[in-house]
Amino acid sequence: MTEKTAATPAGSAGTDNAIHTRALAYRWPGMDTAMVFPDIQLARGEHLFLHGPSGTGKSTLLGLLSGLLVPERGTVQLLGETVSDWPNGARDRFRADHLGIIFQQFNLVPYLTASGNAELPCRLSSSRHKRAGPGVSTVARSLLAQLGLDDDTAHRKVTGLSIGQQQRVAAARALIGAPEIILADEPTSALDTDNRDRFLELLLTMAAEQGTSVVFVSHDQALARHFHDHIALEGRS
Repeated sequence: MTEKTAATPAGSAGTDNAIHTRALAYRWPGMDTAMVFPDIQLARGEHLFLHGPSGTGKSTLLGLLSGLLVPERGTVQLLGETVSDWPNGARDRFRADHLGIIFQQFNLVPYLTASGNAELPCRLSSSRHKRAGPGVSTVARSLLAQLGLDDDTAHRKVTGLSIGQQQRVAAARALIGAPEIILADEPTSALDTDNRDRFLELLLTMAAEQGTSVVFVSHDQALARHFHDHIALEGRS
């Protein structure tokens, strides 16, 4: 088990790294000081646990990694590309093609079925669609089934599903089309211990089968045992 509380050694980002950040800092409006973050160097296919109490910038860091936020200083390299230097549109396209995101509130489309939500990335990205293959609906239902949701549930609107079921739909949506990177923001916070552990084991197993790198954020250090690499966030400078 590796605990990293300071910057990892700098080096070439290269194509072997899924994620490589250097000297990242971000300042929200109204902040006197910026949040600063330890450097990350995560190889393709590896899984990283980010933990820390509330206010240390866990969700902010995921926003920087996903390209939804732009750092005040420092760089974000994903799959060898310095995406933090790109304009908004280019970051959006890269995110759609290469990243699966599990949001804390899931952000499912309420008028779509579970299967319809899981299919969305392939409808928005030709790259994800190509990797999933021609039968996107079949692939979506297969992912949902692997996550414990039967065909009847796959055809129900997500507004009629439990929190645990919605969480699995969000995971299937992140996994479909084999993105190189999955970012997960506290997705187990509403679950009891048994369901939390079961979900995390499923997610990491399925990601490993696809060769997908995972960055998993949580305040719950009981989850650390599922990961080899950890980073503790300490907040502002």
